[in-house]
Amino acid sequence: MMITISKENYLKAIAEAEAEGHTVIPALLAHWLSVTPPAVTAALKRLRKDGLVTLEKGVIQLTAEGRKVAEQTILRHHLIERMLFEIFGMGWFEVHEEAERLEHAVSPAFEKKLVELLGYKETCPHGNGLAVMSPKQRRRKGQRLLSEAEAGSTYRVFSVYERDRKLLEFLEERGIRPGTQVKVESRNYDGTAILKIASKRIALGSPAAEKIWVAREH
Repeated sequence: MMITISKENYLKAIAEAEAEGHTVIPALLAHWLSVTPPAVTAALKRLRKDGLVTLEKGVIQLTAEGRKVAEQTILRHHLIERMLFEIFGMGWFEVHEEAERLEHAVSPAFEKKLVELLGYKETCPHGNGLAVMSPKQRRRKGQRLLSEAEAGSTYRVFSVYERDRKLLEFLEERGIRPGTQVKVESRNYDGTAILKIASKRIALGSPAAEKIWVAREH
């Protein structure tokens, strides 16, 4: 069985969509990967034939072998992001798109060299882990979305949804990145949160706050 770039993209997308709490159906994959529904149908046929996914009642799930390929692709993506951020000094908000392009070109030998050079680190520059976690798993570890954070409490930004470059640039401009301490001072009726970050106050709407995972500071 040959694992092509297309197969890696589909398997990684399924794993990441699950991690964001989605029920993965063909229409979601078409939107996620910016491809046509017939293209998804053809791809799923190949993936099922190779024993990499199952499709029951319209829901797509990874098999053990499919998850292994997805996790390997996620590891290479993680390593490329860290290389660009830690060695080449690219902004944390810039590296995702570059890693999407380069992840498929990483050979096992180069992957080994990157691991030796960078060392082991569980999270990427966006705070997302090598182990893909569902929202339920995140909450069991004490994380919550910033949109759910309680007024009057202080939190540490744990991770940020990384597939939206405009969101990342928006957050960078406001000083919000993984590791940032934020105090939720108040929350308006429309869901907008008033945050205190260092010595400044900013307003952050729900669409952005729903893409940021935080953990309460003790």
